[in-house]
Amino acid sequence: MATRSRIGKKLENGTIKSIYCHFDGYPEHNGEILKEHYKTEAKIDALLELGDLSFLAQDIGMQHDFSDPSPGWCVAYGRDRGETNTKARISTTLSDMMQEEYNYVWDNGKWRCYNENGREFVL
Repeated sequence: MATRSRIGKKLENGTIKSIYCHFDGYPEHNGEILKEHYKTEAKIDALLELGDLSFLAQDIGMQHDFSDPSPGWCVAYGRDRGETNTKARISTTLSDMMQEEYNYVWDNGKWRCYNENGREFVL
């Protein structure tokens, strides 16, 4: 069973750019990976450019077989399976963005995690 999440970045104008991630969205997995491996604006921007994910990993990686993914690389629906309509979306508010079980936002140089009810988790 999937634990869905959204991964986003608060932009200068206050909107949030985010992507969907299907598997392992709980803080002990996606939260830890984001905290340990996605610490720079450049890497976060590159992650968001991948679009929606099946699985978040330590490295963005390159295009690979969706059915037999390379270990340690993100698995993206658009890049790796050729799906369309997988690009990041823009939400005007945090509550608009929070549609999944866990929702991660890069804000002021740190990751914040919220559950679907808006409760914040410490990462």
